[in-house]
Amino acid sequence: MVAPPDRRFVVVQHVAHEGPGLIAALAAEHGVVLEVRRTYRGESLPAARETDGVVVLGGPMGVSESAAHPHLLAEQVLLADACSLGLPVLGVCLGAQLLAAALGARVFKGPAPEVGAGAVALTDAGERDPVLGPSGPVIPAFHWHGDTFDLPRGATLLASSGACPHQAFRAGTRAYALQFHVEVDAALARAWAPALPAGVTIAAPDRAAIETAGRAILGRFFTLVAR
Repeated sequence: MVAPPDRRFVVVQHVAHEGPGLIAALAAEHGVVLEVRRTYRGESLPAARETDGVVVLGGPMGVSESAAHPHLLAEQVLLADACSLGLPVLGVCLGAQLLAAALGARVFKGPAPEVGAGAVALTDAGERDPVLGPSGPVIPAFHWHGDTFDLPRGATLLASSGACPHQAFRAGTRAYALQFHVEVDAALARAWAPALPAGVTIAAPDRAAIETAGRAILGRFFTLVAR
């Protein structure tokens, strides 16, 4: 019997210190090869039909800053096309905001930056969700964003926080937006440390709790999209 070919997902990385972290580890465990496209180096993006899935990571720029970062518009096209094709999609932080924009929702400045270790609370739909639900009702997470978004039409709200009512959503059955971070492993935490705002750190117990939740959530995501 001939083994099936590896599935290949494109990963869009916006800055050097915000790599895929646990996403890479769990993808490898599920037979998914990640092809990282580093927009900060000017690397181009594929068309949606040229990949088996799309992951868009975080970054310090905002969705509205396309004049300075033209790749943000290309990313929205990629995300919209991937959703229309029914491909697996995962947007994290800026990636979640870009996915919301790609699906027609407004992205805007939040009432205040939300930065540091914290948590999100699952909605009723979130507690029933196959990816997030088993980790609920409250999930440890790291926040690092100033913008937020309206819920796209037809999307399902999965998680909220006190500072930000729209923390996660699902569009269809295979596209997930997580404005919070659960991909933080020890190596990624070290890479982030110099870039974090003054006074913000990731304490070891917080990082360990986030990593435990992240491994479970990302494992279920890759299991789901393999079906």
